[in-house]
Amino acid sequence: MLIQAVLALRTEEECRAFLEDLMTGKEIQDCAQRLLVASLLRKGMVYSQIANATGASSATISRVNRCYTYGTGGYQTALDRLPGTD
Repeated sequence: MLIQAVLALRTEEECRAFLEDLMTGKEIQDCAQRLLVASLLRKGMVYSQIANATGASSATISRVNRCYTYGTGGYQTALDRLPGTD
């Protein structure tokens, strides 16, 4: 149901409202940070640069790197479709 709900959203405003209802502000920030970390890994930045740029812990960066490199391709697909993340 969650995936179908996300796919049913039509605008950025609808998505923002849904996420704000679904998650806490901190949870949204954490998800946004992980996506940013994935985009910086994609650009070839090293852990220390990413930590300085994002405030993410080495554990978070490591987890995102593991998912980005060996996961199901979700980060890669999302970043492929976002402008300016190549």
